[in-house]
Amino acid sequence: MPANTIRFVLNGNPVETAVADPTRTVLQFLREDLRMTGTKEGCAEGDCGACTVAVVEIDRSGNHIELKTINSCIQFLPTLDGKELITVEGLHGKDGQLHPVQQAMVDQHGSQCGFCTPGFVMSLYVLYRTNPKPSRREIDDALAGNLCRCTGYRPIIAAAQVMHKQDDDWNSQQHLDALCAVRREGDLALENNGRRFFAPQDIAAFARVYEQYPEATILAGGTDIGLWVTKQHRELATVIYTGRVAELLDLHTSASHLEIGGAVSITEASAAILGQYPDLDELFRRFASPPIRNAGTLGGNVANGSPIGDSMPALMVLGASLVLRRGDQERELGLDEFYHDYQVNDLQSGEFVACIRVPLARKGLRVASHKWSKRFDQDISAVCTAYSLELDGETVTRFRMACGGLAATIRHAERCEQVINDAPWTAETIERACAALAEDFAPISDMRASADIRLVAVQNLLRRFWMESRGEVEETVYTYGR
Repeated sequence: MPANTIRFVLNGNPVETAVADPTRTVLQFLREDLRMTGTKEGCAEGDCGACTVAVVEIDRSGNHIELKTINSCIQFLPTLDGKELITVEGLHGKDGQLHPVQQAMVDQHGSQCGFCTPGFVMSLYVLYRTNPKPSRREIDDALAGNLCRCTGYRPIIAAAQVMHKQDDDWNSQQHLDALCAVRREGDLALENNGRRFFAPQDIAAFARVYEQYPEATILAGGTDIGLWVTKQHRELATVIYTGRVAELLDLHTSASHLEIGGAVSITEASAAILGQYPDLDELFRRFASPPIRNAGTLGGNVANGSPIGDSMPALMVLGASLVLRRGDQERELGLDEFYHDYQVNDLQSGEFVACIRVPLARKGLRVASHKWSKRFDQDISAVCTAYSLELDGETVTRFRMACGGLAATIRHAERCEQVINDAPWTAETIERACAALAEDFAPISDMRASADIRLVAVQNLLRRFWMESRGEVEETVYTYGR
């Protein structure tokens, strides 16, 4: 393969292309280089879904393929190496007829202005391929990353409900064979005009490159770094991609922990965590959108350290720890010791998050998380709380609470925890704990909520957790709709 080129499959056809700019987005490549304008640019930050495309990869077993939606507006072109990209132009059948998803959209009048339509079609296409009998909730969840400014959701949902009445001509083996033909053996290294892109295959190579270029930007899903390029117009001199590192993509269960590699996607990591802690379902269902969860990684969310990162409060109360690596040296650090200030963490030069270790569930442990935001789907939290509780009768033997969205870092509510631990699990204890929350946090005011409202919200969410733990609240956000 010539230098500075990548290979992937585009709508069934192998493509080999030179990469002059390693931070050129997939959307720019499609629209500007190939003049494939079906995929739209709406927000250029992964929020609206107009740019949604499907990516096909060989799964963990190596014998099957898996499909997922991503936002092409913030995905860098070199990350496609060895994968398959499907756009709306690639959905038609062999004789040019509409795909069943497209036909269902026509039949149900699912398109109004039409700008968002290709993105909706691609989200429905992946749902069509992966779920033959989706429920209404599953349809809503699959479309959570797509916004329609015409408010035309009803006919789009109707299209999702009838799209499986027709079959398409999908052949999994053909896609697997095509992926095997473009699969790269060895590391990927691109360089042009002093800008570099590295995609190592194993963790030792990744660590060596990062030691050599400690100023490099580590790229995982690009759901944050992509905005550095599309919104802040930064030029990244050296990028090291985690998405091909075998050890960082590993996810397994040890005798005591879930061992989640630093490059495991939010989608895959959350499924493993929910297997242990099913009461966190709402948290991960409302975590961004399916395309963001498919691209973004748990390790990236943790390393980024945003005070509104929704995974960290739950991980903290679970007692998660991080395996940090530099060169061939590793150390383990509790997540609650990792953050020092606003986006300032304990990572040293050349060090990266190799693994997140999450303790397995144990009998008698209750875990929950609440997210409070202006809208249900794909919104930034004004407040995100998480709790873990263990009781001996009516006495609290261990209580932990962590909060995001309130301060410069996500952290424990230490005074609140002190009030509750070793106390009776009663309404009186909760009221004293709510008062202590005012000492734990000095909430901020911004466009999402005022400081006063944030404090009231976090106190009320603690009260809600107490009521839920006693079976006094059965309603969830799904009970009364989105």
